[in-house]
Amino acid sequence: MNDIAMNASAQVTPVFDDVLAAAARIAPHAHVTPVLRSRTLDALAGCELHFKAEHLQRAGAFKFRGACNAIWSLDDATAARGVVTHSSGNHGAALALAARTRGVACHVVVPEGAVAAKLAAIEAYGATLHRCAPTIAAREARCAQLQAELGAELVHPYTDPRVIAGQGTATLELLASVPTLDAVIAPVSGGGLLSGTAIAAHGHTPAIEVYGAEPEGARDAHDSLREGHRITGRKPDTICDGLRAELGTLTFPILRSHLRDILLVDDPQVIAAMRLIWERMKLVVEPSGAVPLAVVLANRERFANRRVGLIVSGGNVDLDLLAQWFARTP
Repeated sequence: MNDIAMNASAQVTPVFDDVLAAAARIAPHAHVTPVLRSRTLDALAGCELHFKAEHLQRAGAFKFRGACNAIWSLDDATAARGVVTHSSGNHGAALALAARTRGVACHVVVPEGAVAAKLAAIEAYGATLHRCAPTIAAREARCAQLQAELGAELVHPYTDPRVIAGQGTATLELLASVPTLDAVIAPVSGGGLLSGTAIAAHGHTPAIEVYGAEPEGARDAHDSLREGHRITGRKPDTICDGLRAELGTLTFPILRSHLRDILLVDDPQVIAAMRLIWERMKLVVEPSGAVPLAVVLANRERFANRRVGLIVSGGNVDLDLLAQWFARTP
């Protein structure tokens, strides 16, 4: 058993072998998602795009990978006490579903204003919801309270080595399908997906370029890396509800050592990219999942004539907001 499985909550930086171990651990439970292409979008972007379709993962996002790895890493005594996390939606749903695969009780702290469809999914998978104010501090305080009351194991949405290793399995599959990629781009919020992406990518191909994609209205990761320290406490302002967290104490140093850059786009650019994916590829992708394509379209010279992998992070769309979103694009 590796160090991550033995010491579940330790701040141990995961390595490539942990991603490989996670891939084996989650194989009975997670989907191997397809890598999709679009000639039209290649022409618009001026490069060769390979979309890793994580919106087709169980629970509708890559989050199931990390949650599943965490759940199945637990020893029996820890699993019997249940798990707790905080989430705006996708991680909570993923952890609830992963917990159900093992018969583990799951508690999810959710912020006020979270997307209703995502909250419904969390409950449908059998978790207990606990509401709190819409701040990271409030979420973490409520989680700590539940840990003390229940003895439950915290499975943090991004600052957890088991979660990071699990998220990296998406890139492992992407590079197994397309081993000659020049670059890979993933969205960044708390940094769990992007950290796992970078570890997997550089373990497979050391020379590959790894980029983060972030909304302008939640640019704390971009600014943190530029300033050399974690920026916390900002209030995000973006329609990308899955990208409103701030970098964690574990993900920040991983990204500092692995990333080529974090590239920014505004919400109208994100919606335009999402609309292209819907129209041209017939894929139901949420705004957070369209940010990597938006970044490529906004930086055509950087990626011209290259092979680029995009992690399409989620497909849990609030359908009631579609008309409002698409009204914001030409």
